Amino acid sequence: RGWHAVSLADIATRAGVSFVELHERFDGKADIFKAFLDQLDDALWNGELPPGEEAERDRLFDVIMRRFDAMQPHKAGIRAIVRGSMVDPWMLLCGAPRLLLTAALMLEIAGISATGPLGRLKAKGLAAVFLAASRVWMNDDSPDMAKTMVALDRSLRRAESLMTFVRRDRHKGSYSDSDKAEYRA
Repeated sequence: RGWHAVSLADIATRAGVSFVELHERFDGKADIFKAFLDQLDDALWNGELPPGEEAERDRLFDVIMRRFDAMQPHKAGIRAIVRGSMVDPWMLLCGAPRLLLTAALMLEIAGISATGPLGRLKAKGLAAVFLAASRVWMNDDSPDMAKTMVALDRSLRRAESLMTFVRRDRHKGSYSDSDKAEYRA
């Protein structure tokens, strides 16, 4: 029926609790959704952390796929929520900061700093990578999520190329002391 058509009473009935019990635990549907996202974020910590000697892209791939694994049993509900958010700009606006927090968490779990201006930039880039892969995941009905893995790998490679370009371009404008001395002469 979609996210907006579901009432708190519907949720209480489906969960097998009274409306009062549901209200004691959650202030509303947004609070329930936040708890669900917390549960998905907690799943990122399950299992072995990616080894530090792996390439950053490989570590991020492992962590993001861990997130998709946690989302997989809830795909129908996530699809309904995403469809509902397309007609609710407020929900999209409120979801953006949460997506950035999740992206920063994924970076940190992968052993990549998400602090400072560069870390925030990396989190925004990873959020874009995750959203691109999520669009594929929504329609990937294969049991091994093969299409999702291909899309995620492609997006991570693009992001890695962009970061390499930014790093190289950033250093282009800097001059060594010997360059400066040669210029002055």
